[in-house]
Amino acid sequence: MIAARVGPEDSDERKHRAVDAHGARRSLAIRIGARVLGTVVAMVLLWCDGALAADPHVVLLRGWFGVFSTGLDSIAHQLRAQGIEAEVAGHLNWSTAVAEILRKRSAGQTGPLVLVGHSQGANNVIDMARSLKPHNITVDLLVTLSPLMQNPIPANVVKAINYYPPGWGQPIAADRGFHGKIVNFDLANDLSITHMNIAQSARLQKEIVHEITTLAQHDSERRK
Repeated sequence: MIAARVGPEDSDERKHRAVDAHGARRSLAIRIGARVLGTVVAMVLLWCDGALAADPHVVLLRGWFGVFSTGLDSIAHQLRAQGIEAEVAGHLNWSTAVAEILRKRSAGQTGPLVLVGHSQGANNVIDMARSLKPHNITVDLLVTLSPLMQNPIPANVVKAINYYPPGWGQPIAADRGFHGKIVNFDLANDLSITHMNIAQSARLQKEIVHEITTLAQHDSERRK
């Protein structure tokens, strides 16, 4: 039997081939790992975007001068503490708020929409709902505190709740084609609540926050 002799050149060539093969495997592993990581990151981002898109969006409008509507800030703070997006604005900014809602809907936000207003802000959240109707945007919950000489509730509102004290404020009524639910709370028996301090009522704040969080919970369960 003749033994094959391995020269220095053959040995070096095998070493180079082994190094090249190892490098190729390592490069392939890195590429596969990068693709897997990219897929995982994309899935997480999509999940986060979907979760944010499904979150409720709450807009609260103050009344004239805003000084008697600071209770709306307290409601917004309580909602944010529970992870619900809530923004407070002066009633003069209601058309800007409508434009922002349209922008967010175009960007894919599909969560429940809630509008809350006090005094003139209560009238203007009704105006907001009416402005959103031609865009086929539903207002899932509309809450008014002491509105006066307001327009009727448009048909794109699912549920409207109205609190009005004696001496100022009126019941709300449905517009033609409305098929949702309207609840009017006459506060005549609670003389501690007036047009000026109605937004500061801890009891009413609690009820409003409960309505919004319940809506958020039901919507979350429906999406599962």
